[in-house]
Amino acid sequence: MSTDTDSDKDVAKRLWAEIGKAGLGMLAIVDGEPQHFQPMTAFADPESGEIWFYTRAETDLARDASHGARQAMFVMQARDREFQACIAGDMTVEMDRDTIERFWNPMVAAWYPEGKDDPDLRLLRLQCHEARVWISEVGPVRYLWEVAKANATGNMPDLGGRTDVSLN
Repeated sequence: MSTDTDSDKDVAKRLWAEIGKAGLGMLAIVDGEPQHFQPMTAFADPESGEIWFYTRAETDLARDASHGARQAMFVMQARDREFQACIAGDMTVEMDRDTIERFWNPMVAAWYPEGKDDPDLRLLRLQCHEARVWISEVGPVRYLWEVAKANATGNMPDLGGRTDVSLN
């Protein structure tokens, strides 16, 4: 899927599609005390500019975000490794029944023995503000060619581009 990195609209559209396809990434709160990024399953809502995550009440993320909005980042990579993104926004803990219902599936259910009414169930909502995106659609043959060319000429390989996109 070719994406015009000069078009914020095209990049944002691709970003939301890739989050939906990848489903997994690493999430951390980035203000306050340093935290490790944690693997999380992402549920994208492009219309609202939000990414939702199910978590348990005792997790660092839920505990630290339960006192109000926290700055957070979500890092993801497409399965084909041609698309990477770091998404910044404000994260809050929510208990929205409609959202629980909307994204609930057998994979989520495995983590909550008491189902959708599990007392430890929490939702994290990342209100996305901006993203830095890297796109490399060169494929393995061109990748090897660009690396060989760079080594022969002393120039950097041309493997794609990076762009920043506003998500507000």
